Amino acid sequence: MASFIKALLLVVVAEMGDKTQLLAMAMASKYKVKQVLLGVLAATILNHAVAVLVGSYLSTVIPMGAVKLVAAVLFLVFGLWTIRGDKLEGEEDKKVKFGPIVTVAIAFFLAEMGDKTQLMTITIAAENKQPLFILMGTTVGMLIADGIGILFGAWMCRHIPEVYIKWGAGVIFMFFGSLTLYNSVPSSFLNPIFILLYLVVLGALIYLFGVKFAYFGQMCKRDVDNNKSA
Repeated sequence: MASFIKALLLVVVAEMGDKTQLLAMAMASKYKVKQVLLGVLAATILNHAVAVLVGSYLSTVIPMGAVKLVAAVLFLVFGLWTIRGDKLEGEEDKKVKFGPIVTVAIAFFLAEMGDKTQLMTITIAAENKQPLFILMGTTVGMLIADGIGILFGAWMCRHIPEVYIKWGAGVIFMFFGSLTLYNSVPSSFLNPIFILLYLVVLGALIYLFGVKFAYFGQMCKRDVDNNKSA
């Protein structure tokens, strides 16, 4: 059950402001919310089932110490990815000759391939040997996050600056990544020099991804565009 809760919470955090959440919000301007959520559900089950299988396989061929070290690095990457933000590049405008649910499922499945929530699902599955609970947790987490984006996107844009959402989620990932890294590296690396060097490098990366090359206003811009076209 702990794996289910962990997977659910991390996916909800990862999905806030993510490309696939933006896609769900865009699709909700064209189709009914129920149709969008059913499409998201179908795509997520298929996509994350593949991710869980890959993660479970990796845990059998890679030593757990290495898995934890890689997981720590990936969580840091997810944190930087989150504060940088995502943008939607026309996925919602692709012409598909199917009904609304299948159209959403196809678009969402393709957008999720290689996305950070899929990669994070692989990472969690590699760390924990409870694939069914992880699949259930990540699937429910996606539905919650995308449901929040669809139903409360306008309210969030009016009351919560988007940068706070991105930075809050990013800091959570970087905290877990740093904590996992601290518990995974050899003790010889846990000295003031290496810790200071780590903080300097992490600080530089945070500036680059969170300020220099960040995408700003993508979620709220998408919501405004959807309202204009409605």
